[in-house]
Amino acid sequence: MDRPPLELAKSRILISNDDGIRSTGIAVLEKVARSLTDDVWVCAPETEQSGASHSLTIHRPLRTREYDERHYSVDGTPTDCIMFAVNYLMDDHRPDLVLSGINHGANIGDDVTYSGTVAAAMEATLLGVRAIAFSQCLEEGVPASFAIAEKLGADLIRRIVSAPCLDNVMVNVNFPAVSPGKAGGIKVVRHGKRKLGDDLRKRVDPRGRSYFWIGPLRTGDLPGEDTDIAVVENGGISVTPLCLDLTHYGSIGGLAQALG
Repeated sequence: MDRPPLELAKSRILISNDDGIRSTGIAVLEKVARSLTDDVWVCAPETEQSGASHSLTIHRPLRTREYDERHYSVDGTPTDCIMFAVNYLMDDHRPDLVLSGINHGANIGDDVTYSGTVAAAMEATLLGVRAIAFSQCLEEGVPASFAIAEKLGADLIRRIVSAPCLDNVMVNVNFPAVSPGKAGGIKVVRHGKRKLGDDLRKRVDPRGRSYFWIGPLRTGDLPGEDTDIAVVENGGISVTPLCLDLTHYGSIGGLAQALG
């Protein structure tokens, strides 16, 4: 079922991330959100949770911290934060929109399966709240800049929420590592192939014991022009709708026949 467009000035917005409550990216995103509505809340991890994906903390209690009436942190994952905020903090008036990010680094291709930033938006979507994840691509050796997101973010949010949205669908946005004046436009595309961690790096500690670092990113097949990877590499802003129904409907018939 389609969700109607949002009237942002009357909307309640919840912000989270995976880089932590003190990150630069979340401060930028809150500033952007406050240009859209006065009703903005923040609930984010106490410490960085990059790579946490859609994990939950279920083997220990969660501790929370209140900074003021609308700023909270949780000593858990991004998913924990969304659950706590939507189901407890805001249970009397749930958010109309969840914004996650702005992540320090891209979430393109297969990154989305590992990303805590994307997972926060996923959890909101599962709870029936419209959600957008934002990430800022970084240039190696250059200090992170969120200028493009700060300048273009509000208009981008307005345009995204002006369109109807299906249940179980969230939006993943990546800003390129360019200045606002050099951005190559907004393109709605699929996500490409970019795998993390295939090359494990073995090291030996001072006591002679082995340990491992998960290796760098590996780009798979050369991305087509219709992928998020290609768009941000060419200086554009990628927008990708992600569906949380993971069923591959085309395989149901064949499997049913094989197992029937």
